[in-house]
Amino acid sequence: MAETYCGNESAAPISVVGGCGALPVNPEGSIERADLIGRAFRLEWLTVAWMVVEGTVAIGAAVDAGSLTLAAFGFDSLIELASAGVLIWRLTVELRHGQMVSEAAERRASRVGGVLLYVLALFIIGGVAWSFWTHHGETFSIAGFVVALLAMPVMFMLARRKIALATSLGSRAMRADAVESITCGWLSLVVVIGLVADLTIGAWWIDPVTSLAIVWFVVREAREAWSGEECTACSTEDSGILR
Repeated sequence: MAETYCGNESAAPISVVGGCGALPVNPEGSIERADLIGRAFRLEWLTVAWMVVEGTVAIGAAVDAGSLTLAAFGFDSLIELASAGVLIWRLTVELRHGQMVSEAAERRASRVGGVLLYVLALFIIGGVAWSFWTHHGETFSIAGFVVALLAMPVMFMLARRKIALATSLGSRAMRADAVESITCGWLSLVVVIGLVADLTIGAWWIDPVTSLAIVWFVVREAREAWSGEECTACSTEDSGILR
């Protein structure tokens, strides 16, 4: 781009688009945004790596222990994995084609996530009904307990950093992905409580009851994803769990 002297030839040249009087190009801002996108990429790939481990362990433990709670936790890990994949796609589009990203594509991706979450909620409710009908409980799973225990600090750390980057980038999509991480952190807490209660009390109804607690989180998140609205939990001011 040619250097242009605007009004004062003795002054240092500045780069402008459209001649004098046009807005100057801000290369420092572009470089800063590219750095933010790079950090976002690293966060999302870290999310993918953890979700693969979490989902595999949770689903395997759910099959061994016959745990509905762990099965729901593992399925939510797959949804979080899909959410991270959508974010990686969106960030790649911005790097290749600039900051303007299709809002229509974002709405479609958000609604797909909402549908998956509604399916998860129906799966949990059906499983709860079956457990109460058959009085079928679960067996304590050490692997499931450990992965859920580790997931709490990992998810809240990822969510906090995603929210900070979402604010800097002005990205609604990344805020939505942060909500997925927040929800996953809460789900892991529910799983830990359920497994500990089952181990200490040994009541068959612990698993379906803790599963119903998960439904509340899932349905709330599904409604937000379907409507495309930003959740109030996406801001650090309104989300005390991230302070």
